[in-house]
Amino acid sequence: MAAQKATGIRRQRLHVLRADQAASRRRQEERERLLDAPTDTTQAVAAKAQHLIELFAATTEAQDPRRKKLIAQALDGLARLRDRAVEPS
Repeated sequence: MAAQKATGIRRQRLHVLRADQAASRRRQEERERLLDAPTDTTQAVAAKAQHLIELFAATTEAQDPRRKKLIAQALDGLARLRDRAVEPS
């Protein structure tokens, strides 16, 4: 019984690991598309800036409460900027 339980746990961990790897691959592909995209529109510039801010947000330096607030404000501003760029004139 203990061996079956251990096998089940290993299978579950393997499943989670594979899901994490797939998500990581998708994020990497998105980053590569983002890097290759031209920055000739407000949307493209905002998307690249958002990506850089999100990368910084994942660092230990970004965990300071004041920086977290600044990051949230910047991401919110970029989202609004991108939304405005999409709206028809």
